[in-house]
Amino acid sequence: MRKIVITGFMATGKTAVGLLLAKMLDLPFLDTDDLIEERAGKSVADIFSADGEAYFRHLEREVIASLAEAEDCVIATGGGAIVDPENLRALRNKGVLICLTATPHVILERVGTMDHRPLLHHPKPFQRIEELLASRLPFYSQADFSIDTSMARVEEVADRILTLLGLEVKG
Repeated sequence: MRKIVITGFMATGKTAVGLLLAKMLDLPFLDTDDLIEERAGKSVADIFSADGEAYFRHLEREVIASLAEAEDCVIATGGGAIVDPENLRALRNKGVLICLTATPHVILERVGTMDHRPLLHHPKPFQRIEELLASRLPFYSQADFSIDTSMARVEEVADRILTLLGLEVKG
């Protein structure tokens, strides 16, 4: 078994699917945003607010580099993580990259309040989602597999990943 890396835009289900997949496979689950918060001692939103996006991306690069050699785990990344070529290389090392997608309307519906989504602090959040999705598409398209979660339940997405990877649920 290698590592399974789940990436994609915010609110596409990375954490929920990753947690379930890890449970189904009896593997550890690692969320890069959680690891960044642990390292910084504050929330992602607070990092963006106090220190800026550049500092957040620096921490993200450090955390992802520390996971490059990881095996037998499920990792969920932040939505912009694979835009950085170093991150993409580290995540691909010994891993398979699954990109979760959703339509802009579904993403906006799922994010609800923008308080914890610093990149959407924008007068027109729907437009901002479309812009970010368009700019990240070339990076997301480098994933080994892509799954649209717009109309799928978490269990269906996890099952689809298992099928794509030819894996069976443990015990």
